[in-house]
Amino acid sequence: MTRRGHGHLNWKAEIKAAASRITPYVQRTPVMQARGFGLEFPVGMKLEQMQHTGSFKPRGAFNTLLTQDIPKAGLVAASGGNHGAAVAYAARVLGHRARIYVPELAGPSKIALIKRLGADLVVVEGAYANAFTEAQAWEAASGAMQVHAYDAPATVAGQGTCLREWEEQGLEADTVLIAVGGGGLIAGALAWLAGRRKVVAVEPENAPTLARALQDGPETEVEVSGIAANALGARRIGRICYDLAQAQGVQPVLVSDAAIASAQKLLWQERRQLVEPAGAAALAALTSGAYQPAPGEKVAVLICGANTAPDPFE
Repeated sequence: MTRRGHGHLNWKAEIKAAASRITPYVQRTPVMQARGFGLEFPVGMKLEQMQHTGSFKPRGAFNTLLTQDIPKAGLVAASGGNHGAAVAYAARVLGHRARIYVPELAGPSKIALIKRLGADLVVVEGAYANAFTEAQAWEAASGAMQVHAYDAPATVAGQGTCLREWEEQGLEADTVLIAVGGGGLIAGALAWLAGRRKVVAVEPENAPTLARALQDGPETEVEVSGIAANALGARRIGRICYDLAQAQGVQPVLVSDAAIASAQKLLWQERRQLVEPAGAAALAALTSGAYQPAPGEKVAVLICGANTAPDPFE
């Protein structure tokens, strides 16, 4: 699969193939139906933060590595943290070298995780875009294979296995709320669901990447900041995500940092689920009222990441 021409892919077939390919390597994560959080209606949840390395990212990483001929120079990836950890983990399991570039804002917890996984780690000043530039330079100089965090068909197909798995587990929701950074996870969901359920994109007010792109065009770049920026801080949305979101009429919902922090706290207090801000963003859309379901509308949220900063045990 290549990025060019992704609009002509049979996404359902790609995601089914990805699921078969990665099943030996990824965790089938739990689902639950939860009441509480100050809401008057139950919320379906998939606890994808319990995936290897604490996020959904290994799905896309394994699918990419298992569909490519990996050069002797190994792999290179730029990441806000979670993608880098996933590539490092997949590379270790499959026996490949990996060099990961992360910005300083990835934070000590995610940086320590990548180091523990054995990758060659390079911490770059500034934001994710700076790390990506450095990763591209290393790719050109070394011949290493770039593993993109979100805007590649193999990545998107891998992330799409999350929604496929959730439906196998009995997802009843009319509407699924998913946090958006670069757009790999929600692109996978849109590709799999193909309009069969409503998908709500949730973004921080300080990183409205998809919202701005849908308003102003796919090349739009935004300044990003806030408590979820190391996971939801892509300055430009992935083109695969943009195309799928535009085609399916996705309407992004924006949530404040305060709402994200509140949802993060509620997940700990009421369910003892320790998640990073990005992991709580989708729930924040409900607990803050940014998204208000219609009467009788069944809703579910994807909890996507657990790599808090600081690490509570270091």
